[in-house]
Amino acid sequence: MNPTIILLCFIAYTVLLFFVTWLTSRKATNDTYYVGNKTSPWYVVAYGMIGASLSGVTFMSVPGLVGGQQFTYMGLVFGFLLGYAVIATVLLPLYYKLNLTSIYSYLQQRFGFWSYKTGAFYFILSRVIGASFRMFLVVNVLQVFVFDYWGVPFGVVVAIFISLIILYTFEGGVKTIIWTDMLQTTFMLMGVILSIYFISKELGIGLGDIFQKISDAGYTRMVETDWHHKNFFLKQFFSGAFIAIVMTGLDQEMMQKNISCKNLKEAQKNMFTFSGILVVVNLMFLTLGAVLYMYASSKGIEIPQKTDNLFPVIAFNYLGPIAGLVFMVGLVSAAYPSADGALTALTTSFCVDFLGFKEKNNRTEIQKKKIRYIVHLSFAALLLIVILIFRALNNEAVVNAIYTAAGYTYGPLLGLFSFGLFTKYQVKDNYIWIVALLSPIISYVISHYSEVLLGGYKFGFEVLILNGALTFMGLFLLRKK
Repeated sequence: MNPTIILLCFIAYTVLLFFVTWLTSRKATNDTYYVGNKTSPWYVVAYGMIGASLSGVTFMSVPGLVGGQQFTYMGLVFGFLLGYAVIATVLLPLYYKLNLTSIYSYLQQRFGFWSYKTGAFYFILSRVIGASFRMFLVVNVLQVFVFDYWGVPFGVVVAIFISLIILYTFEGGVKTIIWTDMLQTTFMLMGVILSIYFISKELGIGLGDIFQKISDAGYTRMVETDWHHKNFFLKQFFSGAFIAIVMTGLDQEMMQKNISCKNLKEAQKNMFTFSGILVVVNLMFLTLGAVLYMYASSKGIEIPQKTDNLFPVIAFNYLGPIAGLVFMVGLVSAAYPSADGALTALTTSFCVDFLGFKEKNNRTEIQKKKIRYIVHLSFAALLLIVILIFRALNNEAVVNAIYTAAGYTYGPLLGLFSFGLFTKYQVKDNYIWIVALLSPIISYVISHYSEVLLGGYKFGFEVLILNGALTFMGLFLLRKK
């Protein structure tokens, strides 16, 4: 496909995004930036969160997984439902009751200063890594299929991309993101639905026969029964539940959108609606993956070493210009949520949790706004650096890299919040950071040697549960008697 056409498509979508930004960021205040003035319609938040949760990772990595894992990824997705139910019934009531801007300020109220700062630090670390992983995947495709044609360096492409995100999140913050996420979700879903249609048409398969055909091809197996396998169903299910709890319920980016709703009831409606739609959408992406592999097999197309690249290779090189444009629109719409919400949430967390913007001080609103701008730009620069580092080091499917990283960085948050919610103990706050540092290290050692230590058992994403449990145990040992 002609790189110029792809670039023009990217520019057109970006212009549309900036128009929505202009509409939503007029008369924006600091309160608009942080919590959207608590006026966000729940159904808009629910719909937009689909795009924010999936991003470019799901758009490319999940279809690529089908060749080796069939539909066993659904075990993780079914676990998400349990996790979202916990968020709606346990965490959201807590956040609304305490009227939180940063969810990590709960830890200060519950335990003290060091617990609070430790929780906020681990969020920042987790979100920087996760957002960078997601952005890398999408920008790398733009690099290979567009900017390499003109010899533009990867670092310059990333810088341009992040600059655009800075411009449309600078003023409106959460309020802008909620509405742009809705736009981006729409185009992403159009991308996957139309891609399935085009590929099925090429294969001579009617839409009503798709599931039967991919079942006959052996791609629809959802349940792995071998408990030694990293994709064993129960491991996937409970890992999915805890991944949802930490990557949504204990994540400032995702909860910032939820607490922007008018009240708790609407936030809960948002969460339950969002979780149901997410199951269907993930099934659609796995279906897309199956038809991609069937198409590659029928045409004798070599599967790329990095299966993340399977979708763009087929879309750009084999399906014709219309299908290529559909893919491009879907990819670009998946690209922006990879970083816009993260950048806003990182700025919010740092300003509130480390600079004390919600505390009484001598700063005026104008001074706070100037500082917020500096923090916003600083995190944008940090994302750029981490993306470049990740490009140099990456050697696996990005979706696996994200969930693996989450297991180590979100684990301490899981332990801290669990101990706070399910016990009445106070802890020796000054030593909390030591527990939070040691738990991921011990988790890594156990995971790395698990096959030797645990009779052949191999850890997958459930290392998150182990990490959280170790943090919980450490807090128990540090309890005040």
